Amino acid sequence: MKGVTPALVLASALLGRTALGVEVNVDDDSSLKQAASTVAYGLMKYYTGNNTGDVPGNLPDPYYWWTAGAMFGTMIDYWFLTEDSTYNDATMQAIVHQGAPSKDFMPLNQTRTEGNDDQGFWAMTAMTAAEYKFPNPPSDQPQYLALAQAVFNQYVKRWDDQDCDGGLRWQIFSFNNGYNYKNSISNGCFFNIAARLARYTGNTTYSDWATKVFEWEQKVGLISDTYDVFDGITIESDKTCKGVNQAQWSYNAGIYLHGAANMYNISGDGTWKQRLDGILKETQARFVKEGVLYEEFCELNKVCNNDQEGFKGFLARWLAQTTRLAPYTTGSITPVLKATAKAAGTACSGSPPTGFKGLAGTACGFSWLNNGAFDGIVGVPSQMDGLAAMIAPLAERGRSPFTEKTGGTSKGNPDAGSGEQKDPRALRPIMGADKVGAGFVTLIFVVRTIGGTAFMVT
Repeated sequence: MKGVTPALVLASALLGRTALGVEVNVDDDSSLKQAASTVAYGLMKYYTGNNTGDVPGNLPDPYYWWTAGAMFGTMIDYWFLTEDSTYNDATMQAIVHQGAPSKDFMPLNQTRTEGNDDQGFWAMTAMTAAEYKFPNPPSDQPQYLALAQAVFNQYVKRWDDQDCDGGLRWQIFSFNNGYNYKNSISNGCFFNIAARLARYTGNTTYSDWATKVFEWEQKVGLISDTYDVFDGITIESDKTCKGVNQAQWSYNAGIYLHGAANMYNISGDGTWKQRLDGILKETQARFVKEGVLYEEFCELNKVCNNDQEGFKGFLARWLAQTTRLAPYTTGSITPVLKATAKAAGTACSGSPPTGFKGLAGTACGFSWLNNGAFDGIVGVPSQMDGLAAMIAPLAERGRSPFTEKTGGTSKGNPDAGSGEQKDPRALRPIMGADKVGAGFVTLIFVVRTIGGTAFMVT
């Protein structure tokens, strides 16, 4: 193992366990790494997929499949920025197991209820592994780059010109409720993966699709003239597309910000710089309060669900990565990441009687407002947010993502995922576990009004 040793992980965690939470000096890389090791330990204590009899890559209830995919993406970021390889074996095992045997993140235990966004989060994790030169699996196992390419190719096949003049539907299969909804996160996964594949491989097919997805979002009104990113649009029974759901979530802003940063990085094009700058400006206006990241639509009212509690951690990661792809953004982004890391350190100070198996005094609360006082909301999303916040300031001085030309080693397959997708109803009888589904499989759209703002609760 490089960098931080397991003994130091535990020792530093104990030292960081104070009444003020995990101690963080945001200007000291060593302090950030030690704090991150403490929080990472608490996060991985939630994971049971490497236990005998459990499924590698899955989290226990109440966490969905997509959340596990996002968690392992966070763990790859953690390894890349701290050089602590403690959790690499578990991370590789999870990606390979969930990628196989179909090699496209359509595993039998999820396919029936899997949405485009669920599949996309695992694909983005695989793409991160390729970009960061995460240790490659054995050659007879699914490879990171090929997995991302498989999902891209399947997205291309699912692009729907018949309704709304384009776009991906939320759900992959028509028998799942939500199939009549085209949302920004599913299309954001497509855009983000396409942009990153374009940068990694240099293949213009990927950049052409990234442009197509982004401009469709603009045309249909899901990205506004001021670069608000709205949640989605419904396909009505008369086949018209209207009624844009104007809920705004931090991860929607982040996924398009990061994709735009990749497109600007490879092109230097003024149009992509305008888009990047516009999304960044709107993101900071909408999802930063008291100098730190927060979830505008649900955090102040304390009504965020498990999904929504994890969104701002993804935004922190994508903001950090943007500073490496478009260094001119560092002056604007870094102060927010540093303030967020400091507040997160204070918030990671809980000792709940249940729901946390990490070291006492290091459970991360959800909200970072009010100087990050521990709010008692613990779980995978809050702990994952805390870890993302701790490592984000390290990106400013870290390495840039690799490409095939700059040392990337992951093996690709441009034709991956091109086979015919079987109807999952024909695979096996419906089991009780199938009814739980993946992260964003939602049977009912629930619209609530909070502070005068209507939003969809997933």
